[in-house]
Formats: sequence, structure tokens, C-alpha cells
Amino acid sequence: MDGRGQGGFGESGGFGYCFDSLRPERRFAAGIDRTVPRVLSVIATLDGSGAEKQFALLNAGLQARGWDMHAVALTRGGPNSQPLDAAGVPLTVLHKALKFDPLCLARLRRIVAKLKPDVIHSWMFTANAYARMASGGRPVVTGERCVDRWKGGWQHAVDRRLIGRTARVVGNSQAVADFAIERGAPADLLTVIPNGVEPLTPDPSFRANLLSSLQLPPDSQPVVFAGRLASQKRPEDLIWAFQLLHQANPSAVHLIVGEGPLRERCERQALHFGHAHRCRFLGHRQDAAKIIAAADVLWLASEYEGQSNTVMEAMSAGVVPIVSDIPSNRELVADGETGFVVKVGDSLGFCQFADRLLSAGDLRSRMGAAAGDRMREEFSVDVMLDRYEALYRELLDEKAGP
Repeated sequence: MDGRGQGGFGESGGFGYCFDSLRPERRFAAGIDRTVPRVLSVIATLDGSGAEKQFALLNAGLQARGWDMHAVALTRGGPNSQPLDAAGVPLTVLHKALKFDPLCLARLRRIVAKLKPDVIHSWMFTANAYARMASGGRPVVTGERCVDRWKGGWQHAVDRRLIGRTARVVGNSQAVADFAIERGAPADLLTVIPNGVEPLTPDPSFRANLLSSLQLPPDSQPVVFAGRLASQKRPEDLIWAFQLLHQANPSAVHLIVGEGPLRERCERQALHFGHAHRCRFLGHRQDAAKIIAAADVLWLASEYEGQSNTVMEAMSAGVVPIVSDIPSNRELVADGETGFVVKVGDSLGFCQFADRLLSAGDLRSRMGAAAGDRMREEFSVDVMLDRYEALYRELLDEKAGP
């Protein structure tokens, strides 16, 4: 996922701030047993994107396991505030208003001084910078969630300058960890903890209602893309792939979930190719996960990724993915076993494998079952929680000393 959408220093947010955020102690639970390890988690926003969902899953899951979790969103809350609230994880929003906001940094320092967390865990560039500047010498785990090619020299300079305040750097895939090392992060600080995925169960009635609401025939075979319509994702490759697929398989329909700067261009291409009547641009959808689970095939053409939550959700639902041949995708998809991997930009390859899967229900079922098994065994939320617990306890042991 493009790091620009994840709360970089360029993100502004609102200019006001709630009175409680100036007095964070009002927001934190009282009477907590301080023998329980306390973790302060920091992120830029709690929007509806993949990293924010992982943030909510981790904090809610560890709170349920008995950890004392506290969350801070630097700029704003969002849909992923709800799981935190349901799990009883206290959340403070600091309403960062500037690219670099000294007031926000001061508020975060006050929170650290008040809470005295045993570990601070930050997520992505902006939160990583603020958390390390506000840490007061406490161990900081920074989270790298993407192969952030958008970063310029000054962002890398900030990361290098603050590396001395970093206890660990966590990448959600080996590809992300390797990218961080290439950009100067010490290899001995890097660890890889993949995302956790909640199991999805396809709902036949939802699929039927979805097709009906989109005025598509009930026997349609949905091929789904879900993500930002931006150059990183190469959605135009998939518009062209569907032009070929539609001619080979008239039952195929293309469902495109998401927004982005290339949406209008993709819509024009679909009209130009003459298959717009079989495409539906759905925009942002709160039920995106259900749409993914209702697909016959999911495809992702990205030229770079961190670790795709969309692909993981599809696989957990038994939907076979067709993905571009990049390192992070190869960590998820075993080519020919749990999905198919094609070269970046190979629209014909996307078409051929989609047609093969749509035409062979037994192959689709067999590969979908293997994909679901892999997610349950290697990428479950419980496995993710276990790995973070082990990391935090390692840091606590180091802090305690011999």
C-alpha cells in the first residue's frame, strides 16, 4: 500500500483538537495492575486501510490476552477506532495539524511521561518519527508496512537519524525488511512478523444480492480487484486483461473496489474497449471484505507492495488469487498451488489464468482450499499475536537485564 496514504508528514488532518487530548490522563483507564506489561501503540490515523486494520487487530487481541494496551492516533481516528473501543483499549487522538507539529509532539511526550509504557510500538513513517522523538529512552518498536518507494532523501535521513532510538524494526514481509536494510536500517534490528488475517466465509446470499444490486446476471463469475486505483497497483493492466477475458468468457464480470487518481482513466478505458457493461466501479465499500469473499478470482497487478491484506483475505475465503511476480506476493502465493503468479505488466497472463480458473470449477476449489489452509496455518491472527508477544517479552527481558 502506498505510504503516502498512511499518514506521512504531508498529511494535515483537522486544525482543532479536543480538550481531552491535551489532558491524556483523562482518557486512560485507571486502577490498572502495573505488573501487567504496558504497551503504547502509535499510528497516524485509524482510517479503513490495511495497516490500520492490523493495528486494531493487534491492540484488541493483546488486550484480550491480558496486556495493558493504549493507543494513540496522531492525526485522526476512523473506522478502525471501533474495534479498539469494543476491546476496551483506551484511545487518544492528538489532531496533528502541521507537517511537523511541535504541539502534537509535546502532547505525545506528556502521554509517555504519564503512562510510563514498557514498550512503545509505532506504525509507519510519521508515527515512527514522533514516537522515537517522544520516547524518553523507552524501547521503541517501529513498524515498516510497505516497500515505500515514495520516500525521498529527507525521509530516509530522518529514519537514519533516529535509528539510535530504535529497539527493533518490524517488517510485515521479508520484502519490506530487505527494503529497509537497503535504505540503511541495521540488519540486526530487523525482524519479520507477517500480517494476521481473520478468516472469511463466503456468503452465497450476499453474492446473489450483490450481483442483483449491480444488475448483473445471477450466473456471472466475478473477478475482483480491491485496492487504491493508483499507479503502484497498475489497475490499467487489469482493465486490458479483462478486455481479453471478456471475449474468452462472457460470464466473467469485473468488480473494482476502491478509489484513486486513475479511476476516471480506467472507466474511460473500459468504455473504449467496449466492456463497460461487464465492469462495475464500486468505489469505497464498507463491505469490501464480503465482496472479496464473493469472488471467483481475485487479481492484484501491483509493481510493489508490503504485504497485501486483500490477497490474504481472499485466500482465507478460498478465493484463488492471481498476482504480480513481486517478492511480497511470492511470500503469500505458492505459484500453481495456492494461486498464480505472473510477470508485472503481463495482462495476457492475468487473462489466461483467470479464464483457466473460471472454466475449471474443480481446479478453483482445490486451489482455493489450499489457499485457505495456508492462511489458517501460517497467517492467522493468533499466530501474529504470538509473534508480537514474543518480541515484546524479548525487549522486556533486555530491559530488565541479567
